[in-house]
Amino acid sequence: MRRKQAEIATDPVAFEAFYRRHVEAVTRFLARRVDDPHTVADLVAEVFVAVLDSAHTYRSGLGSEIAWLYGVARNTLSAERRRAFRESRLADRVGGRRLLDADDVARMEERIDAAEPARRAFEAMAGLPEGERAVLELVAIDQLTVTEAAAALGIRQGTARVRLHRARQTARQTLKDVPLVMEGTTR
Repeated sequence: MRRKQAEIATDPVAFEAFYRRHVEAVTRFLARRVDDPHTVADLVAEVFVAVLDSAHTYRSGLGSEIAWLYGVARNTLSAERRRAFRESRLADRVGGRRLLDADDVARMEERIDAAEPARRAFEAMAGLPEGERAVLELVAIDQLTVTEAAAALGIRQGTARVRLHRARQTARQTLKDVPLVMEGTTR
């Protein structure tokens, strides 16, 4: 029987016969647990894809094909529920905004106004080559040392210094009116 199960992963005719033999049972199994028809259809498809990947794991001495298939379906359903739960938690975090009162709005506007030079700097840096822009952002805006920026980017300190020098030269031309630590120490 194990050989027969392994065949379904490589023989389309054997897989089709297996699918036809068990698709209704798998559909009923999932329909008892999920109330959305689209989700049931998706899960049935996922179960049979998983069957193709795990056909070699079937052991006839441990139970029938349908028992093994229900195990695959159960694992597929559990994975879907974990995914949906994570997605729901993320949506709750993103959607869990609190309403701002007038004082909060005023403070937020002050922060936004204060960050205007940095936003202009980011916009101006967008034209720099990626490597130069990355070093300049980390040093001038995020206030890392050149050594720290090099480590963050996975490059040598000397390479970071050269990129920073080039970026600063280019930035002098485009960022003249932006008060940043463009010429600051290269610690």
